[in-house]
Amino acid sequence: MLLLSTYAIDEAREVVARKWPSRVDALERYLRALNFETVATPSTPQPGLFEIRDPLDYPVLYSAIIGAADVFVTGDKDFADVALPSPVIVTPGEYMAAFARH
Repeated sequence: MLLLSTYAIDEAREVVARKWPSRVDALERYLRALNFETVATPSTPQPGLFEIRDPLDYPVLYSAIIGAADVFVTGDKDFADVALPSPVIVTPGEYMAAFARH
């Protein structure tokens, strides 16, 4: 099952509205069409669970942890050096090669 954090959804909405305002409706249609569970990102995530270069990325991975995600798929290179037992952090290409076949 796909998990999306409220933080990531809000960030997507903010970025699309700012950079591509004509595509806001397309994003909303896309979100309605996806089959996913929402993980509520706490307003104050528990600090110190892992180190990451960009502090704005912390709530995204924290949401995956509290949502008990098995796999965290991201193209953001800041996550490449994060060491956690779970979730497994992979790029979209790695996910497609390893997990999408199942």
